[in-house]
Amino acid sequence: MTSTYELLRGRLADAFDTFVPGADPVLRTSDHGDYQANGIMALAKQLGRAPRDVATELVARLDLGGLATVEIAGPGFLNLTLEPTLLSSQLRALVRDARLGVATSASPHTVVIDYSAPNVAKEMHVGHLRGTVIGDALARLYRFMGHTVIARNHVGDWGTPFGMLIEHLVDLGEDATAATLSIGDLDGFYRAARAKFDADDTFKDRSRRRVVALQAGDEETGRLWRVLVEQSVRYFSAVYEKLDITLAPSDVVGESYYNNMLEDVVRDLASAGLLVESDGARCVFAPGFTNREGEPLPLIVQKRDEGFGYAATDLAAVRDRVQQLHGDELLYVVGAPQAQHFEMVFSVARLARWLPEQVRCEHVIFGNVLGADRKMFKTRSGTTVKLVSLIDEAVERADATLVARGNDMALDERRALATQIARAAVKYADLSTERQRDSVFDLDRMVSFEGDTGPYLQYAHARLRSIFRRLPSAWDSEGVEFVLAHEAERSLAMGLLGFSDVVHGALTTLQPHRLCVYLFDLAQRLTSFYEACPVLTSQGALRDERLALCELTARTLALGLSLLGIEAPDQM
Repeated sequence: MTSTYELLRGRLADAFDTFVPGADPVLRTSDHGDYQANGIMALAKQLGRAPRDVATELVARLDLGGLATVEIAGPGFLNLTLEPTLLSSQLRALVRDARLGVATSASPHTVVIDYSAPNVAKEMHVGHLRGTVIGDALARLYRFMGHTVIARNHVGDWGTPFGMLIEHLVDLGEDATAATLSIGDLDGFYRAARAKFDADDTFKDRSRRRVVALQAGDEETGRLWRVLVEQSVRYFSAVYEKLDITLAPSDVVGESYYNNMLEDVVRDLASAGLLVESDGARCVFAPGFTNREGEPLPLIVQKRDEGFGYAATDLAAVRDRVQQLHGDELLYVVGAPQAQHFEMVFSVARLARWLPEQVRCEHVIFGNVLGADRKMFKTRSGTTVKLVSLIDEAVERADATLVARGNDMALDERRALATQIARAAVKYADLSTERQRDSVFDLDRMVSFEGDTGPYLQYAHARLRSIFRRLPSAWDSEGVEFVLAHEAERSLAMGLLGFSDVVHGALTTLQPHRLCVYLFDLAQRLTSFYEACPVLTSQGALRDERLALCELTARTLALGLSLLGIEAPDQM
């Protein structure tokens, strides 16, 4: 179905085109009517005429065809109020549509999303939370819209530290290593290896020789390296399962994957005349990048010792994702400190013609995770908080909240529900914050059933579902007419009709928080509806209409939450 917004905008655009082809009506939702068209001012300026005169003439040319009534306000704003017949027909269409008005993309394409990116033999910590949750929400949104999503979990699985890690594995034994890593003590394994490396020259020498063997392709060294990688990936998967993240082991494509492509990167850059030697290193100087002194800033592709850094790997990844994966969009969900690095990589990739202009390539920036004190979120001892510990604590808090609320479920059912609530609390708190801003991690607030939280939205959905459990017989919304006589009914209906536009907007801007804002607003409209409009005690057609509004709201909350990676329990 065509959304209410698009129906109105199409008619307005036709009228605006009679003055200036392509002029934007600038249609927005409004407190003055249902929508307001604010494009008259810009149009009048182009025409050199008085805005109100242009507005009067435009209204005369405007064919709304029973969609809405219009009035001119102020110097030339157009306030539009939807006709009841349009609202009713749009709501009936939603009732019949499993996708609630959200059409799949007319031009589905391939989207490569790079997100999460932990390091082998290192614990996933709170710093991985935002990239993992935001990336997964975007992946879900793209899949829902019919696009092919290729997830890339670009783990750190290569480099000089692996010499000491492999030697530590040899000393510890493969069985002991597997046991250590499987219970999630990756940090302990890494620290022990580092301590030996710093204190024992013999161990240090063994580690350096092991790096050489690894890079030379020694078979046994490669096997030991794979043990470390596989055990770490197994642990990462356990963390993803706790959070209900869609990343799978098959999505892990680490730095090592690109090793055999790095020489080709250097060769092709040299052939294109882009490679310059600077202080013994081979670099590309992309236009527009300078240091604080205003000097050209190099992207170092190959270091003076002939080793390769992150830039070479990221350039190889761009080339692979375009040429081999045929990505139409490349998204990198990575923290803000890497902004300049990715700007330079993308610029060089375009100079090398590996990244065609028609391919969208974007760094999806996000801020830090802060504690309730607005400082970097750490333990009392000053160490980084393990992600698995954070999730487990959220489950315990959610379970305690359920007990305090008198939940009488069986223990296993209550723990399963607590897990769903904990996931909602952690994910929603992150996603409801505009991603470029820092997110505040406050478990007490996050697990609350009140305010702008994930559990509040889950509870709103469960509360709606409880209405239908109390019905004396089966009920069907097919054929319901929507009169919307009460203001609270109409407000809830307007919220429901906005779902499609919000989903499209969240995806177009890569801003999942827009969907969070919408869902919280819808839940607030629902509360006003509850207070003003009795449902089960109503009679006849009015009862059916209100039940249909409740059903649509429950479906919208459930679908919207699912696009964020949050479950909507039927009972809480």
